[in-house]
Amino acid sequence: MSEGMLCTKSHEYILEQGGGKYIIGLTDYAVEQLGDIVFVELPEISSTFAKNESFATVESVKAASEIYMPISGTITDVNEDIIANPELLNEDPLGNAWLVKIESNAEDVEFKDLLEYSDYKEEVGA
Repeated sequence: MSEGMLCTKSHEYILEQGGGKYIIGLTDYAVEQLGDIVFVELPEISSTFAKNESFATVESVKAASEIYMPISGTITDVNEDIIANPELLNEDPLGNAWLVKIESNAEDVEFKDLLEYSDYKEEVGA
């Protein structure tokens, strides 16, 4: 699912769905570094976040990590499946284990520091 995916240096991905709608999740590299994920805390629907603002927490057997918003937007959906079964993130981070869906009218400038998935993989040495 990496086609069209953009990534942050803090290991979130964003995938445009059209019409100002986006899916946000954690990259496979981030999930691999975290190890076995045991808890996921996601925001309420309709919450609004600015770019780079922490919107979620993921805890693994190794550490707890804040997850940051790649662009500003409003939460339109949260993945209830990974709240109930956090280990799903370890199994399919770039597919069914997305974190949230947002609606955004972010300006192009907010996308400037995002990396194409292939460039991101190169940068993290994966």
